[in-house]
Amino acid sequence: MATLAESNSLFEIDAELDSLLDEIEEQTAQGGDPSEELVARFQQFCSAHGEKVDRIGRFLRRMEAREQFCRAEASRLSDRARATAGKVERTKNMVLYYLLSRNLQKIEGQQFTLRAQKNSQDSVRITDEAAVPKCYCRIEARISGVIWETMLSLLPEELAKALEFSIQETQADNDAIKAAVAQNEIVPGAEVRRGTHLRIV
Repeated sequence: MATLAESNSLFEIDAELDSLLDEIEEQTAQGGDPSEELVARFQQFCSAHGEKVDRIGRFLRRMEAREQFCRAEASRLSDRARATAGKVERTKNMVLYYLLSRNLQKIEGQQFTLRAQKNSQDSVRITDEAAVPKCYCRIEARISGVIWETMLSLLPEELAKALEFSIQETQADNDAIKAAVAQNEIVPGAEVRRGTHLRIV
């Protein structure tokens, strides 16, 4: 049979405790003692309240441990995937070198055929990345909004528009917003407030 803590939510237990307290106050206000049944039920729900809190605490601890495990496992698997991809690339290069050095087009096994085949299009091999002029590079940069707006204001309109169209992603700078609000500035679309979080002790 399910216990009170199992069959009731924390809100339901709390509401029942409030109701029981009201009944106890009514009975004592009339000069009498609360009934034994009422006191027993109140004690049951007090106990259920503590049990419910402990059940929630245990659940959160388990879920936090599971989250950490999953994140660690994801990182481990990601590292293994990178290592495996490296092995695949090295093995392909080794077989390709074998074929080309012997002027072979393919080698055959019972299940697989390994074939040297021309790519469908030319590929670029970078021999010295630092030597490649910036005009032949795609640049990803993270700059502050102040520098961005200052830069746009100094550029010709056509060039400024081209630069704006190149934006892939923008993200609010929380530190800049906090600093502005601390100086009593209004930041449209943002607010700074002190939140709360649940701590398990």
